[in-house]
Amino acid sequence: MTTNPNPPARAGRREWTALGVLMLPLLLVSMDVSVLYFAIPAISADLEPSGTQQLWIFDIYGFVLAGLLMTMGSLGDRIGRRRLLLFGAAAFGTASLVAAYANSAETLIAARAVLGIGGATLMPSTMALVRTLFTDPAQRTKAIGVWSGVMTAGIALGSVMSGVLVEHFWWGSVFLVNLPAMVLLLVLGPLLLPESKNPRQGRFDWLSVPLSMAAVLPVIYGLKELASEGWNVRYVLSVTVGLLFAALFVHRQRTAVSPLISPELFRNRGFSPSVVLNLVAAFGMMGSAYFTTQYIQSVLDKGPLEAALWSLLPSVPIGLAAPVSAQLVQRGVPRAYVVGGGFAVTACGYVLLALTGTNSLWLLLAACGVLACGVVAVMSQVADLALSAAPVEKAGAASSLLETGTEFGGALSMAFLGSIGTAVYRHEMPASAPAPARETLGGALAVADRLPGRAGDALATAAREAFTSGMHAAAITSAVLLVGAAAAATVTLRRVQVRENAGQADQLSPSGV
Repeated sequence: MTTNPNPPARAGRREWTALGVLMLPLLLVSMDVSVLYFAIPAISADLEPSGTQQLWIFDIYGFVLAGLLMTMGSLGDRIGRRRLLLFGAAAFGTASLVAAYANSAETLIAARAVLGIGGATLMPSTMALVRTLFTDPAQRTKAIGVWSGVMTAGIALGSVMSGVLVEHFWWGSVFLVNLPAMVLLLVLGPLLLPESKNPRQGRFDWLSVPLSMAAVLPVIYGLKELASEGWNVRYVLSVTVGLLFAALFVHRQRTAVSPLISPELFRNRGFSPSVVLNLVAAFGMMGSAYFTTQYIQSVLDKGPLEAALWSLLPSVPIGLAAPVSAQLVQRGVPRAYVVGGGFAVTACGYVLLALTGTNSLWLLLAACGVLACGVVAVMSQVADLALSAAPVEKAGAASSLLETGTEFGGALSMAFLGSIGTAVYRHEMPASAPAPARETLGGALAVADRLPGRAGDALATAAREAFTSGMHAAAITSAVLLVGAAAAATVTLRRVQVRENAGQADQLSPSGV
């Protein structure tokens, strides 16, 4: 390998301080995915939404966020990532204030939608600015590791903060916590963050915006509903429609003069594998959450806040996963082996999950901790590889594709693994059990509460054992898939090497990592 005569400049105190400022909005945006878990009952009592309105209060944020990620990533490349970030911070802060003092369900739904718009501007902008701030490959690897850890931790922290705030204040406080961080970003962002954008920007392709949303939203919606409600023609049709629009979107990107997502991104050898592997890692992350949250609350019979506090424990080792994986790469361990090892660690976490009985809290927490460490190690490394493979001027679009893949991976995981768990649960439940008890664990426990004495206890025990069996089946399936992902990552990424060239797009060559 030839030595670069112009090595990239190393980041100093200013850049690392800027990274700290960027992590605040990222933490809050990821927290908002789960911040309503314990606030919904209080909101329902105060605003009295209908059943449909309650679902929209909860889901609209994630749907708008997922639907606009690609649009906002591309827009940031054109108008400037710092400018878009500051716009998003203002929108996010304003919407948080409106949501906190909403006096009707309609107002809260509208505020949550604007929060989703703000989140869609903040997430790809923060990652793209990390790419701009840290041109040294070793430092950028560490910085992206921090980014991945903060995003993962934020999802876990959101539910706990929701429970604590609602218990001591009122439900609007879960939104007010966003304001100080957004104000800080608006004050310090112009001082610490450099502006960056694509100097060769073309006209913005407005037709691609509705096409991208029509591709993403029906698929995300259909997969999530399949996970929670089971197989239904309506939800399968939703996924099918989304895939048809996805084909139209891809065709548009290949034929448009100035596409929203440039096909050139996928011509870089390291980019496409990174996006796919990131999606698989998200599959592994969200699949466990689907079962473990129900297990702690319904199998172990923990209260919501107690369950959320227990679920924080697996987040503790996450802070070490990304730095350790970055250190291994910097010490010369091929990135292919680090990513493959991360998938293998995740598979081991699922094996531990498959060994969990109906009263195995500590084994479950250990499984979640091992699993989370493997996922964060993978996601931090493939994000670094993807951003290194993408031209600097397209960092926003590259970031948005990674994050959209995360949304798809999570939804696909809940639908696929949830279906496996549900099928096993229904098979294991006695045929003599009431119909609601044969559908879901929650339904069985509700029926059991109404039955007298031993009959209720027997039904609850059977339901908990059936749910645990379903979790075992899903965990074994995931472990097998992740072992395959480990092998695929090791083989695929061995042919990819990143060469850094300061101020220019990174080049890829076939060689060992």
